[in-house]
Amino acid sequence: MEGSSTGLDADGLIEGIREMLDTKDAAVLDFLLKGFDSASLNADFYTLAQKSRSNFIRKYFGYDLLVRNTRTVWLNRALGRDENADTVPAGADDPDPAEVQAINNVLAQSDILARERDLDTLMWKRIEEINVMKVFDLDVILGFTACLKIVDRWIKLDPETGRELFRRLVEEIRSSRTKTIE
Repeated sequence: MEGSSTGLDADGLIEGIREMLDTKDAAVLDFLLKGFDSASLNADFYTLAQKSRSNFIRKYFGYDLLVRNTRTVWLNRALGRDENADTVPAGADDPDPAEVQAINNVLAQSDILARERDLDTLMWKRIEEINVMKVFDLDVILGFTACLKIVDRWIKLDPETGRELFRRLVEEIRSSRTKTIE
């Protein structure tokens, strides 16, 4: 984001990343970015994500779908609607009840901003889990990009939280670089 107090230009940074990737990897990055456009998030998108050769894409969007469907069920219950209305089929795997409960615990918060922050924290943690023990490959680049999109969102919603997340992202990069050198 140009002109923000963080000095972050997320789109520019992502474009710089794309320029360093070969055509195949750039297409995977573009698919990831498409997942941050709510108009793209439908059953066809998630089906393609689950068929992706990219481990990160499969796991990230599998969890993203779980979060979105759990949120939809939660809202439907609150509104007295059929709880499965407007959910996207998730495939053959049943969701982990502990993960669903963790998401429901976040959704039960009355503070909307805290709820959104905590949902993004769950996504951030999932990114870290997907990329644990990875040094530097496309999955790490995709994870960084997903975290960068979360930071960019929060800079717009709540600049203070956005700055905190930006510092966290920078610290994680520094920490992983130090571990790589050791």
